[in-house]
Amino acid sequence: MSGLATSDNPVDPVATSPSQPSIISSTKPDASRREPASSAAGTTELSGQSVTALHEHEQKQLETAKKLVIDALRFVPDFPIPGIKFIDILPIFQNPVAFESLLDVLVLLIRERFGDQIPDVIVGLEARGFLFGPTLALRLNRPFVPVRKKGKMPGACRTVEYQKEYGKDEFQVQTDAIKPGQSCLIVDDIIATGGTAAAAGQLVELSNASVMGYLFMIEITNLKGKALLGDKPMITLVEHDEEE
Repeated sequence: MSGLATSDNPVDPVATSPSQPSIISSTKPDASRREPASSAAGTTELSGQSVTALHEHEQKQLETAKKLVIDALRFVPDFPIPGIKFIDILPIFQNPVAFESLLDVLVLLIRERFGDQIPDVIVGLEARGFLFGPTLALRLNRPFVPVRKKGKMPGACRTVEYQKEYGKDEFQVQTDAIKPGQSCLIVDDIIATGGTAAAAGQLVELSNASVMGYLFMIEITNLKGKALLGDKPMITLVEHDEEE
């Protein structure tokens, strides 16, 4: 990945939906959301993170919820194009029990990793980080701040350009959304190559705030996106390796 280019220029509040050419060919996958299927079927496992800091009943609740989440995932071959194996998380949100369990386990994982420390802000990435980020923030009694692609939010925005596997893109956050000194937990559905999460971390730091850590529902382990996040703590619920 190349370095991140940043700017702090205001965005024209009128241009909320500028027309921008796609930076990804219609014949190539966006590795941050859709992963190339390997010759093997691939494996999905519960994250092996320790839960020894939790009480026994919480450990049981955590493992039960993890299994429920895996069972709710849907793997769609050859979508949106041949050769892509799409991980569909939407069935989780169609099942109130699964959704409730997802929130329960995420709260437990945060407490297991950070103890009594609670992030000041939950920062969610466009677009599927918006599916559970706001409700997680509500559970924690914390504000939710969206990170979106350039041109989708009014007012002055901070901007980070980041390198994707097949081109470049830009993320933004509104300049008054994150306050200096706040600790932020960045959440998204999947970490694959890690470019989008790293860009969100840059936006937090540009806001003179700190990245407390990252939280993802699924980690595509063979793509090694974690390497872009430095030494920040990373919480994952499910690990998926498509090369096994």
